[in-house]
Amino acid sequence: MNKINFTRVLLGGLVAGVVLNIGEVILNDLILGAQMKNFLDRLRLPDPGSSFIAVAVILTLVIGVVIVWVYAAMRPRLGPGPKTAICAGVIAWIFVCVYCGVINGIILQVPTNVLVIGIVWCFVEYVLAAIAGAWLYKEE
Repeated sequence: MNKINFTRVLLGGLVAGVVLNIGEVILNDLILGAQMKNFLDRLRLPDPGSSFIAVAVILTLVIGVVIVWVYAAMRPRLGPGPKTAICAGVIAWIFVCVYCGVINGIILQVPTNVLVIGIVWCFVEYVLAAIAGAWLYKEE
């Protein structure tokens, strides 16, 4: 079939977005929490408030939906399954984590170790999210 099941894209995408949001909480609060606090203090920035967190959570859910939509669009050419899901996750990782991470890291002078940890973590996070979201996608 060549028709995308948008209901399943939304369902799988929300699951992928939840995986991404959980990964972001683990990374930014538990793993890099102290470094993030020092970084914000160095730039004299306040801790992110509830409005920032709400926007970040919503945008991350949207990214999850986009990942599953890309997966659904790739399925006719690459076939269903984890390989295609991983490709969709890597595409999103390049645009979101690598591009934005490096550009913002240079501009804001993020320490190299924090930048590398974030990009590597993000790779795993995006691949797992794509697989989880793709698992729920069906074209019927």
